[in-house]
Amino acid sequence: MSQVSGGSGPEEGRRVALVTGAARGIGAAVVRALCARGYQVVAVDSCAADGPARPAGVTYPLAADADLKSLADELPGAVVPYIADVRDRDALARAAAVAADRFGRLDAAVAAAAVMAGGLPLWETPDTHVRALWETDVLGVWNTATACVPHMLAGPEPGACRFVAVASAAGSHGLFRLSAYTMAKHAVVGLVRGLAADLVGTGVTAAAVSPGSTRTRMLAATAEVYGLDGVEGFASSQLLRRLIEPAEIAETIAFCCSREGGVVNGSVISADGGFTP
Repeated sequence: MSQVSGGSGPEEGRRVALVTGAARGIGAAVVRALCARGYQVVAVDSCAADGPARPAGVTYPLAADADLKSLADELPGAVVPYIADVRDRDALARAAAVAADRFGRLDAAVAAAAVMAGGLPLWETPDTHVRALWETDVLGVWNTATACVPHMLAGPEPGACRFVAVASAAGSHGLFRLSAYTMAKHAVVGLVRGLAADLVGTGVTAAAVSPGSTRTRMLAATAEVYGLDGVEGFASSQLLRRLIEPAEIAETIAFCCSREGGVVNGSVISADGGFTP
């Protein structure tokens, strides 16, 4: 795994964030929202596309190098693109070190990387699919916290540092033929609550944001699992009666990353438009 573009010398003063799953979807929207607020962002993505790093059971195209490069080009000077798989703890540690070494601080980390696999009842779901979801969606969040929290604690302003994980409405509900994904997102909620308890007295906080049906590639793949013609049918499961856009979720996450966002410590924010399974 390697850094796509680099730089040298600390650039202190502005808030700095690391975002995983950053090449597209909610992750990319978070990068844009944070940059709009003046952050410097280390944007991390596996850029696995159709390569050998694809987790088992994932049938839809993952982000590619070009997606991450396009995001960095869109936000020149504000984004350091970095290719790393969240399943690789050492690679994430190197990505977090880029933030600390280049900018002199790390104020926020957003664990947005995740995959979806499903379509079968629990008792027929292959073990390889279960492990893939556990390793990416749960241990990927764990690895992100392990890599980032020490830099926050050692930084110049730990009392304003925030860890935010992207969970899901599946973290509170059971979803038909998505048992492994549901399990993983419930685990993310538990992870965040445990992390928040471990951080008591440090000033650093942890929270989770649970989106509902959001217009992403993952939602399109979920529609295929359910044999739907498209994603619009999911709107009827939300009191908004429309799909949520990634930028809307990103605004919620950006608040959680802010100094003021410390008030949601240990919380799970339901940004699901009134999801009703």
